[in-house]
Parts: sequence; C-alpha cells; structure tokens
Amino acid sequence: MPKPPRRLEKTDTALMVIDIQRLFEPLIHQMDMVIANSSRLIRFADRLDLPILLTEHYSQKLGPTVSELSDLIPRVEPIEKISFSCAGDHHFMSRLKSTHREQVILCGIESHVCVYQTARDLLEDGYQVVVAADAVSSRQVSNRNLGLAYMRDIGVQVMTCEMIFFEMLKIARTDDFKAVASILKENPHPGRKLPEATVRKAGA
Repeated sequence: MPKPPRRLEKTDTALMVIDIQRLFEPLIHQMDMVIANSSRLIRFADRLDLPILLTEHYSQKLGPTVSELSDLIPRVEPIEKISFSCAGDHHFMSRLKSTHREQVILCGIESHVCVYQTARDLLEDGYQVVVAADAVSSRQVSNRNLGLAYMRDIGVQVMTCEMIFFEMLKIARTDDFKAVASILKENPHPGRKLPEATVRKAGA
C-alpha cells in the first residue's frame, strides 16, 4: 500500500481560490455550494493566517470575483490571468513562491479546466495539492466528476472542506479550534437543514 501524503500543516499550507466570478454564477452546477464552501475555506484560512491567493480569468469579459467571497478578503488583490492553469501565469507563481508554502488547497471553477490544469502543473512543480471536492464544480456534472476523478488518478488529494479543516486542526479545544468553531458548525449544504446532533458535535 502506498505511503499516505503528509498531513496538512497550518505552517505550510496556502489556499487558492480559482475564478469564482460573477458571470459564471448562473452557468455552474451547484454554484451556491461552491460559493458557500469556498467562503468557509476563506474564513478558515484567514483566521489561521494561511496565505490566500485569488485568481480571475479574463475579468474584463467574465467579471470580478463574486462579492460574497471578495468582500471577505478585501486586502487580497486578485491575480488576473488568461492561462487556464494558474501555474501558467508568472505573476501567480511569483506570489505563490513568496508564501514559502508547499501544500496548496484548491477551490473554484471549472473542475475539469482551470482547477485540473492548475493542480497538474503544481504537482509537477513539487507541491502537495489538495482539491476541496465540495468547493469546485463545472457547467456539466459529468465534467465536474471526471475532473475530480482524473485529479485523484494523477496524485491530487481529493478531500471535502471538513476533511481539510479537521486534518489541519488535529485536536479540539485549542486556540485554533476555538477561532474557527463557528465555521465548523455551518451547514455545508445550502438549503438543507443539519441535524441538531451534528451541530452540537461540531462544537465539542
């Protein structure tokens, strides 16, 4: 059995938010879930002081990042790109290298295009890459699912937001856990009510 990858470490992880732009909103499958879970990832990263990189693909035509996300991190300047892979843009790679982080979490759109190509290139550059499966999507469900499956096949870690959160926290009742406890209690499925027991357990 292959050796598992390194656990995600607070001191070695950065978050990448890829192209969650307003023009895509009516086109992407379960865009409300992508926005809700990307918001959770951004707030989690912000409270634990993880570097956050935000990209916009050809924003002149496709519009800015949705305000639900950009308003959370007004200090983070979006990186404009025209390459499908974020790693194909030298401004992005310069910003990523300046963080000195080797573990990268990806969220955004589209799963089978910009997210997949970015993940592939970062793997080739030696980064440990994690994709938040419940914070990515595509216009068609088939492309979303195939993008995730192929990323897993080439060595990307496919995890949910909560897997990422709890792996990085490792233990409850620490200062870090208390800082993000309210995020852990949030419903990851917009429009669906969580069982009360689940809500209580997250605050243990």
